[in-house]
Amino acid sequence: MTSETKGSDVSAMSFEDALKELEVIVSRLERGDVPLEESITLYEKGDALRRHCDKLLKAAEAKVEKIQLSKDGTASGAEPLDVE
Repeated sequence: MTSETKGSDVSAMSFEDALKELEVIVSRLERGDVPLEESITLYEKGDALRRHCDKLLKAAEAKVEKIQLSKDGTASGAEPLDVE
């Protein structure tokens, strides 16, 4: 396992970094040459990365929707958005 996969904190990663690491994990698992224990660890890390990416995408989508519409339905710029 790479030091990147082993030691990085998923919640602190940008969407781009998390997606890149997820792609590396998927590629390694698809090759099928990873020992079972490492496969399980990689799968768990991949699942955490997938959930993190999903959360970041939903937050970005909500911000875009908030920017597009105000309370009266007209475009009004940006407002702070609490997502969770």
